[in-house]
Amino acid sequence: MKGSSERKYMQEFLLYAASAALSCLVLFTGLHYLDPNRDSSKKALEHKKAIAKRLGRPLIHTDQYEDIIAGDVINPDHIDVEFDSIGGLESIKETLFELVILPLKRPELFSHGRLLGPLKGVLLYGPPGTGKTMLAKAIARESGAVFINVRISNLMSKWFGDASKLVAAVFSLAYKLQPAIIFIDEVDSFLGQRRQSDHEALLNMKTEFMALWDGFTTNQNARVMVLAATNRPSELDEAILRRFPQAFEIGLPDQKERADILKIILKGERIEDNIDLDNIASLCEGYTGSDLFDLCQKAAYFPIRELLEYEKKGKQSPAPRRLSQLDLEKALSTSRTMVAASEYDGLNHQSSSRRTFPVDSE
Repeated sequence: MKGSSERKYMQEFLLYAASAALSCLVLFTGLHYLDPNRDSSKKALEHKKAIAKRLGRPLIHTDQYEDIIAGDVINPDHIDVEFDSIGGLESIKETLFELVILPLKRPELFSHGRLLGPLKGVLLYGPPGTGKTMLAKAIARESGAVFINVRISNLMSKWFGDASKLVAAVFSLAYKLQPAIIFIDEVDSFLGQRRQSDHEALLNMKTEFMALWDGFTTNQNARVMVLAATNRPSELDEAILRRFPQAFEIGLPDQKERADILKIILKGERIEDNIDLDNIASLCEGYTGSDLFDLCQKAAYFPIRELLEYEKKGKQSPAPRRLSQLDLEKALSTSRTMVAASEYDGLNHQSSSRRTFPVDSE
């Protein structure tokens, strides 16, 4: 009698438990489908998966601010710029490999003591068109570090306090995706000298950025580096300059470097075999790498124009002729350099009191 009563109570208990579990399941399922944020949450998850796939990294937990910054993160495998595709700058590339790339690729070699820790800040400065941005991308490619291209427009927000949260998201996302390079092009427009006329939100952003940057400099295990480029280093804030332990002047190329740049630009193009690139380089005094690319591009149109002229006369040609030295010389006669060395306001023009960090200008 007692045993049957216990079995009856046990059956009723199991029945109530199953009923409660079913009710909870129905309730949670109903709430899930009635959730007004269900579609946006699903899209956010799909967006995170797409970003993780694009970056070649496992899916990580990110907040809404990190998701905004993640749109500007570049997978190093998708960068098509390498050191070999940059003409000249051999000594600077060698130094950057030792100081920047090697610590990011081989952290175990730099884990003994504090003297050999990875650099937390590198500044590239020089005239426009000399290859600073290309060099930054090549560093990310060679080191295998994700490339976070910080855009000021993404950091600015109409909501008070959001700008500082977005700045914090840059560093928190970089830490989650490390090794990572935080790149700021035209850094003087963001971290320029602080003035009383600056908006409060901009001042807060600068302060937050420097504070978070200092946090990474004290963390020896963080493989996160701030890489910046500017044409006007004299416009940078003094406190920012102090946070760059290494700076490199990317100046105008000399004749040998101009010849190397021309070889890289014309590699794979349909050109005549007898082009004297050394001679062309000697005629391009004061040209930057960008100027040389524009020169070659301009010269490449001459065979196209000739082909069109032949077609107007009723003649047929299967393809444009090869690029010749005469084309380059004709383009050179109608070209001009975009930047003269005298127009560049570099660190070398500053007073010695502003140069508060070592500068490699090899």
